[in-house]
Amino acid sequence: MSEQQPGTTDRLKRRSLLATLAAAPLAPAVLSACSTGESVDTGDDGGTGGGAGGFVAAISARPDQYDPHKTTAYASFQVLENVYDTLVVPGADDLSMQPSLATDWETSDDELTWTFTLRDGVTFHDGSPFTAEDVVFSYRRIIDQDLANSSRFATVAEVSAPDPTHVVVALTSPTPNLLSRLGGFKGMAILPRTVDEASLTTAAVGTGPFRLESTSADEISLERFDGYWGEAPRVGGLTFRVVPEPAAALTALTGGQVQWTDNVPPQQVEKLSGDDSVELGRVASVDYWYLAMNCAKAPFDRVDVRRAVAFALDREAVTEAAKFDTARVNQTAIPEASEWYHDYAPFTTDVDRARQLLAGAGVGGPLTMGLMVTSEYPETVTAAQVVASQLEPLGITVDIQTEDFATWLDRQGRGDFDAFVLGWLGNIDPADFYEDQHRTGGSNNYQKYSNPVTDDLLDRAKVEPDQAARKALYDRAAEQIVDDVSYLYLYNPDAVQAWEPGITGYEVRADKAVNFDTVTLPS
Repeated sequence: MSEQQPGTTDRLKRRSLLATLAAAPLAPAVLSACSTGESVDTGDDGGTGGGAGGFVAAISARPDQYDPHKTTAYASFQVLENVYDTLVVPGADDLSMQPSLATDWETSDDELTWTFTLRDGVTFHDGSPFTAEDVVFSYRRIIDQDLANSSRFATVAEVSAPDPTHVVVALTSPTPNLLSRLGGFKGMAILPRTVDEASLTTAAVGTGPFRLESTSADEISLERFDGYWGEAPRVGGLTFRVVPEPAAALTALTGGQVQWTDNVPPQQVEKLSGDDSVELGRVASVDYWYLAMNCAKAPFDRVDVRRAVAFALDREAVTEAAKFDTARVNQTAIPEASEWYHDYAPFTTDVDRARQLLAGAGVGGPLTMGLMVTSEYPETVTAAQVVASQLEPLGITVDIQTEDFATWLDRQGRGDFDAFVLGWLGNIDPADFYEDQHRTGGSNNYQKYSNPVTDDLLDRAKVEPDQAARKALYDRAAEQIVDDVSYLYLYNPDAVQAWEPGITGYEVRADKAVNFDTVTLPS
C-alpha cells in the first residue's frame, strides 16, 4: 500500500497521518508444544459457554520468562500478548498502528518531538493506576539496562512526563517508524514503575485483559482481569498447555482436551481444510525462518565458507520437508506480499561453486558444523536433517544438536554454537526485519555479524522520511546481508491455526499475535 507522508507546513501532524507509516507486514520466530492431559479448571467462564474448564490452548514451547523487556521467545509472547499493553498496537487487518494505552499523538513541525495522550481509567493488575510515569519508567528501563529492544530507542534523546496523562518522546532525528518501534509487539509493554523486576521471571503485572495466575512445567493459567480498561473478555480464564509434538496437539484438539492450537502438523493441513471436526485458519504470515552461522567462530567467520553453505543448499527441498505446502522459499526476510519485499535471490544450488569457495577460503579436508535445533519447534529438526544431507557432498558433516528451548536460548545468548536454525516474528517496519539482527552490536545479532556498509545503510534507512528512498536503502542493505550470509534465509511460512468448531471471535493474524479476549466458546 502507499504511504501517506506528513506535510512540512502542518503545525501538528495528527496520528491519522502517521499511522500508515507502519503498515508493512512483520516477521516471526518460532512455533510449538508438548504433553496432553485433562482440561485445567481456569475458573468461571463468564456465562459464555465452555464449562468450568474455560479456554485451553495448546502451544509448542514453554515460555522462558514473563519479563516482556527481556524475553525474545515467541512462546513467552503468546502468553504475554494477553497480559500486557503497549502505547499503540498493530491493527488486525493491515498491521497499521492503532490506539491502545495512548489514545492520540502529535508531532512537532520538525518531527523531533512526539506527544502521546494517555488513556484515562487504566489500572494495572496489582491495582495501581496507570500514569505517564509508568511509561517513562518502562522505556528508561529498556534504554538504561540495554535490554533486548534497546535499539528501538536509537534515536530517542529523552522520555518525559509533563503531567500524568501525557508522555513526550524527544528524538535526535526524525524517525518515521517510531509508532511501529513502540507498538509492534509486546516487548515494548508498559510495566508499573513499582514493579519488582526480579519477580518477572515467573510473574507478570500488566494492564491487559487477563492476568497471570499460575505457572508450572507444562501449563500457564491466566484469569480474566475484571479491572480491564477495554471490553471485558468473554471467557473467565485461559490455560496455555505445552504440547511440543504436533500430532499430539492435534489429537488433544479433536479429542476435546484443548480448544485451540497453532501446533498443526504441516503435512495434514490440506486434509484438515475439509475436516468438519476442526476449524482451520490459514494466512500468509510475516515470519521468516533461517540458518545462522557464527561469524565470530572459525571457519564460519570467513564469508566464503558461509557462501559455500548457501550455494550447497536446496531451499525448495528444505521448505518442502519442513512445511510441505504451507511456506514459500525466500532468500531475503520480507515476504513477497509486503510492499517492502525485494526480489533478490543470488544463490542457486551449485555444489561445484560451493567447493571452489571452500577451497578459496583455505578450508581443506572434512569440516564439522554443529547445528543447534530444538525439539520444541520440530520443523527446526526436520530442516536440519535435510541440511545435513545436502552438505554431506561438500565434505561438511553436520552435527545436529537438539536442545530444549531454554537451553537453546541460553546457548544462543552466549554465542555457544557453530550454527542454528530458527525463525523470527514481530516485525512490521523493514527496520524490524534487519536492524536488530544485522547491525554491528544489534540486540538480536547473536551471530556477531559486522559490516560497516550494512551499518551505514541501516542507519540511513531508519531515519529516511521518504518511503521510496527508504525502500531503496533497505533493498541495498538486504542485498549486503544476503551476500554476506549473515542469515541464510530459507522460507516465509503461513500462519496455520486450528480450533474447536463453534468458537467465535477469533481470527488468525499475519503477525501471529494470539489474542483471546474476544473469544466466545460454544454453548
